[in-house]
Amino acid sequence: MTTGSTALNESIRDHVEREWSASVLPTLMDYIRIPCVSVAYDPAWAEHGHLTAAVEMVTAWCRARDIAGLRVEVTELPGRTPMIVIEVPAFGDGRAQGDDTVLLYGHIDKQPEMTGWRDGLGPWTPVIEGDRLYGRGGADDGYAAFASLLAIESAQRAGLSHVRCVVLIEASEESGSPDLPAHLEALLPRIGRPSLVLCLDSGCIDDRRLWATTSLRGLISGVLRVDVLDHGVHSGQGSGVVASTFRIVRQLLDRVEDSATGTILLPELHVDIPPDRAAQAARTATHHIVADQLPLLDGVRPVTDDATEQLLNQTWRPALSVVGVDGIPSLDMGGNVLRPTTAVSLSIRIPPTCDSTAALAALERALTDDPPYGARVTFTRTKHADGWNAPSFAPWLEDALRDASRATFGDEAGAFGEGGTIPFMGMLSAMFPDAQFVITGALGPGSNAHGPDEFLHLPTARRLTSTLALLLDAHVHRAASRAS
Repeated sequence: MTTGSTALNESIRDHVEREWSASVLPTLMDYIRIPCVSVAYDPAWAEHGHLTAAVEMVTAWCRARDIAGLRVEVTELPGRTPMIVIEVPAFGDGRAQGDDTVLLYGHIDKQPEMTGWRDGLGPWTPVIEGDRLYGRGGADDGYAAFASLLAIESAQRAGLSHVRCVVLIEASEESGSPDLPAHLEALLPRIGRPSLVLCLDSGCIDDRRLWATTSLRGLISGVLRVDVLDHGVHSGQGSGVVASTFRIVRQLLDRVEDSATGTILLPELHVDIPPDRAAQAARTATHHIVADQLPLLDGVRPVTDDATEQLLNQTWRPALSVVGVDGIPSLDMGGNVLRPTTAVSLSIRIPPTCDSTAALAALERALTDDPPYGARVTFTRTKHADGWNAPSFAPWLEDALRDASRATFGDEAGAFGEGGTIPFMGMLSAMFPDAQFVITGALGPGSNAHGPDEFLHLPTARRLTSTLALLLDAHVHRAASRAS
């Protein structure tokens, strides 16, 4: 029986469908109910216990799987969020490949609640409507542990093979993975040297095929604060004499971004776009327009109507977002006062191959050198994470992605760059430069990760689970695939 046989595909699909309905979905709904926001948003996470509850729930489900040699544990380091570590020994023909390893990755922490959920929905209230499971964290990235283990189980039940598998489910990804390097260093002897990395924390352009992410942007961030007074004063007394902190913030941001076009002005934040990625964007743009997937209000236009440029802006060019503001009263509480302080939280996505350390240093210089009017300007709470550009797919992996996508989704696999950041990928690429990477996920159009009404498209998650089972077997037989 080959990995492309109808009977085999049906066997895997039937088991995945059955277990998703009977076991995965109820547990995933319970997981959504847990407000296990990431450490950056809940510094007292250990005291509150929500991350611990989520870890315990997921590990209990994993330990109950019918997988030969399964070993599940939680590793803890002082002052760090926990890590779920799952090891499965090689199975079938994979036993002949020694210590070869496949590494699978996901995370269990969540973004905060966010406002704007429509009536009947909420971040901690799982709701199924049709093919969608609504609630925070179901799609980003609660399903990953379940899909990874069920894929391994399905492969074994169908008589397929896999090499040794290590599954890592971390708990600080939504904070930029600050705890991940320490865990990786401690776990490196157990991880070994994987030849294939499967990450389920990305997205998909549509639900008609498997989508592999070929690049991820990096990230630099921090809080820009401007102070001019010891305390607020009557605007009739101070305005026109002392520059408002809001105006100074605008001037400082003008050093970084052209407000008319959104172009970032700092050369350290730009890279040359690789020709193959530009060509890939042009191909993807023939059937995907980024702006069409966004909830634009009537009459609002994107910054460009060119579909290829939209993709390149989203994946290979830096972009600034102001994601938080402090020092400004609400509309109902704002009096006629010249305020002493304005602070803004800045988030800049940077290109995949941009040096985030150099980019952050350039941003800090631009914001703090020679401040207007001698204002007190600080840039604090800074963070940075490198992006990632995937190595070219090996011929066997191209074939495996194509065949698995046809078998489970009904169409050939696609590839695209992603605008988000997964710090884990840059770390792993540096640690294992010879590994092949498949970064994929079920975050499809409108799934709205991090925002209100986040949902997981259940058919995509199930098909993705089946796809992983086929990829594990194809990885074992890659030498034969190349020979043929």
